[in-house]
Amino acid sequence: MKWILIFCMALSATLSAETKVLAFSGSTRTDSVNQKLVIEAARLASQMGASVTVINLKDYPIPFYDADLEAAEGMPAHAQQLRQLMIQSEVILIASPDYNSSVPAVLKNALDWASRSEEAGSSRDAYKGKKFGIMSASPGSSGGARGLIHLRTILTAVGGTVNPMQVSVPGAYNAFDEQGHLKNEELKIKLRDLVESTIN
Repeated sequence: MKWILIFCMALSATLSAETKVLAFSGSTRTDSVNQKLVIEAARLASQMGASVTVINLKDYPIPFYDADLEAAEGMPAHAQQLRQLMIQSEVILIASPDYNSSVPAVLKNALDWASRSEEAGSSRDAYKGKKFGIMSASPGSSGGARGLIHLRTILTAVGGTVNPMQVSVPGAYNAFDEQGHLKNEELKIKLRDLVESTIN
């Protein structure tokens, strides 16, 4: 069963409650540290007054992009659903692991399908005018920062506006408490700054 966490809070002084935020990670792993990170970012966005939807890409299984498949069968249902969620959002927060200095295949594939459309001239609607905040978590010392280079390139290439700021969490297996909150105060501040500057 799909799990979608909806965070809706009252209007804050800094952000209209009508601002719609979509948050997801590039990992489908059980107990993913990147899913924890993006949920933490979603909490912060909610506290700032946004209406936030958190999804798990595991609930949106999509075949690898294939032009022949697209021509024969059109866009898969889960790809359409994900694309529509992105279109309906003004801000998109993504936490991505570092897979060999790039992004996971499941994330790249989802982003590729979201850039497609059966309607002429609308293929970039999931990206154009959207503001993106990117982050990463990794057990390594870089916190997954190398993978964010590719993620930033991809999102910019398809028309997204990516916040120059980004957050990487090293030693991620020990970075969160039992409630899923970051332990490190400096990282908490950096994440809050990233979220605030992306949605404002």
